[in-house]
Amino acid sequence: MNFSPPAFTAHPADAYHLAWRLLEDRDPRGAIALLDPAIDAEPESTGLRTLRAWAYFQSAQLRRAEDELTVLVEECPTDLWARYALGRVLERQSKFADALPHMRLAAVMSGDVEHEAGVLRVERRIAERSGRLDDLV
Repeated sequence: MNFSPPAFTAHPADAYHLAWRLLEDRDPRGAIALLDPAIDAEPESTGLRTLRAWAYFQSAQLRRAEDELTVLVEECPTDLWARYALGRVLERQSKFADALPHMRLAAVMSGDVEHEAGVLRVERRIAERSGRLDDLV
């Protein structure tokens, strides 16, 4: 007879809190492992999906982060965090023209200096690519 310990399955609310701690401790893969079954149990949970997007971003799974964040922004266009994070994910993939509208909206919505700096950074990268640095003056 084989004995294997029962698999740990956290309640979605518990998974959220544990995954948050894992992300703070820079363990995004551990967070994803907790979040995937929780999201299977509660697929409409924006909080769980947002944390998973953050975990994808931290673990440089940028395509997955982009997919998750795109859906979150489509479902709630006023979600400032998701919009800014989507812009950052697109920027990290060198999709500057796609990132810029999200970065601009986040900057306008928040008034946050970090968001405004992100807009300037992405505009500069677009200008560098096009060879039109004079446009930045």
